Amino acid sequence: MTSDPAVGAVPPPGCPAHSGAGVSSRTPLYKPEFAADPVGTYAALRRFGPVVPVELAPGVEASMVIGYETALRVLRDPGTFSKDPRRWRALAEGTIGPDSPVMPMMEYRPSCMFTEGEEHRRRRAVVDDSLKRVDPLALRTYVETTADTLIDSFQEAGEADLLSNYAAVLPLLVLTRMIGCPAAYGERLFVAMRAIFEAGADAKCAHGEALQCLNELIAFKRATPGPDVISWMMAHPVALTDEEMVHELSVLFGAGTEPEQNLIANVLRLLLSDDRFAGSLSGGSLPIEDALDEVLWKDPPMANYCVHYPVHDVVLEGTRLRQGDPVIISLAAANNDPAQASNHRVGNRAHLAWSAGPHACPAQGSARLIATVAIEKLLDRLPDVELVVPVAELKWRPGPFHRALTALPVRFEPVKDSAWADRLPDEAPRSAPSPASTPVMQPSATHVAPDVAAPHPIVPDHGGWSARRIWERLIGRQQGR
Repeated sequence: MTSDPAVGAVPPPGCPAHSGAGVSSRTPLYKPEFAADPVGTYAALRRFGPVVPVELAPGVEASMVIGYETALRVLRDPGTFSKDPRRWRALAEGTIGPDSPVMPMMEYRPSCMFTEGEEHRRRRAVVDDSLKRVDPLALRTYVETTADTLIDSFQEAGEADLLSNYAAVLPLLVLTRMIGCPAAYGERLFVAMRAIFEAGADAKCAHGEALQCLNELIAFKRATPGPDVISWMMAHPVALTDEEMVHELSVLFGAGTEPEQNLIANVLRLLLSDDRFAGSLSGGSLPIEDALDEVLWKDPPMANYCVHYPVHDVVLEGTRLRQGDPVIISLAAANNDPAQASNHRVGNRAHLAWSAGPHACPAQGSARLIATVAIEKLLDRLPDVELVVPVAELKWRPGPFHRALTALPVRFEPVKDSAWADRLPDEAPRSAPSPASTPVMQPSATHVAPDVAAPHPIVPDHGGWSARRIWERLIGRQQGR
C-alpha cells in the first residue's frame, strides 16, 4: 500500500474501475439480483482484484474490499482508513443528498462506531465495561425461557415461519430485557432498525423514529434505573451525556437485533438443508457450534459494511482510492477469499463476521451465546422440524449491507401440551459481582417516575407476532396476574 497516487493508479484492462468505464459498470448491491446470488457476484468480481467498484444505492459509489488480507489491512489501519463519515467527500460536496437511503447506515453520529482515537476509546470503554457486567449464566437462562415461551406460542399449529415467529422476536425480547428497555420501546426500535438496514425509501423516516424513541427511552431510564446495561452505561465514570447515550444505544440496538436475527435464521437454514448436519438434529453428526462457525464464515449476517474513508489518496492493491471516498468491507467475500479457502474451519474463529481491529464487535460472546442457545432449544423442542420448501426457493431481502431471509417456513408434528403463559423468565440477566458497582433500583413493571411518561402502547403486529403482547404476559406473571 502506498500514498503515492501515481503508483498503480490505472486499473487492469477490462476492470469496471478502468478509466472511462463509467458508473454503469459499477456493481449495484441494492438490487434483488445481488440478494439472490451474492456468491456469484463476488466470484465474478474477483478477476478484477481485491478492491472493486460498487454502488450501494442509486448514485452512491464505493470501493469494496473482497480480499481477506486486504480487508484486515484496512480494518487495522485507522491512521489511513478512518471510520468518520464527516470525511465522506461526495457528501461534503453535495453529490450525495441527505435523503439517500443509505444515510442512516453511513452518516456521522457521535458514537463509538464513527469516532477514532481517544474519543473512540472513551466511548468504547462505556460499552465494553457495561456489557462485561452481564452474567452469561443468567443470559443463557433468559434466552432458554424466552425461546420456550415463543415455541409454546406456535407449537400446536404444526407450522411456523421461524423468521417472523422466532428468529426476529427472540433477539428483540432478550436485548430489551438485557439492556433494560421496556418492550413498547423495543418493538418500535426493531421496526425502525429493520427499515434502516434495508436502506430503502423508508430508511430516513425510520432513522428519525429510532432517534425519537431512544430519546424517550433515555429520559425514562434516567428516572427509573435498574440492574441493566443502560443504567450501567449511565452510571459509568465517563459520564456520557443524554445525546451521547442515544447514539451509543442506537449502535447497540442495531447490532443486537437485525444481525442477530439473521444469524439465527441463517444457521437454522443451514441445519435444515445440509445433510452434514442432519444427524445433529437428534444428537449426532456435526454440532450446532460448527454450523454457527460455518455461517459466520460463509454467510455472515452483515455481509458488507465497516465503511472507511481514506484520510489521503492511497493506492491499495493496485487500486487508487481518493481521499474521502467510501471503502466498504465485504465481510462475506473476504471470508471466502480463495487465497484463504480451507475445508478445516471447524473451531476456526478467524473470520471477519465480527469485523476486526479497534472497531470489532464488542458483544461477540453474547451474540454467539444467544444464537447457540436459541437454536439448541428450538431443535430440542421440535426435533422433526423441516423446511416447507426446497432451500433454493427461500428468498432473500434486498439491501447492500445484510444477508437476510424474507421468511423461513417450516413444518413439524404439532405439540398439544402448550403452557406458554406459565413458562416465563423471572429476572433480567444480572450483573456479575463488582465491588465498585453502585446499587441501582430493581426495575418494576408499574414504577414510573414523576414527570416521565411510560412507553406508550403500539399497534403494529409484524409477521403475526407482537413483542409487546408477549411481554405483557411476562409482566403479568411477575405481578401475579
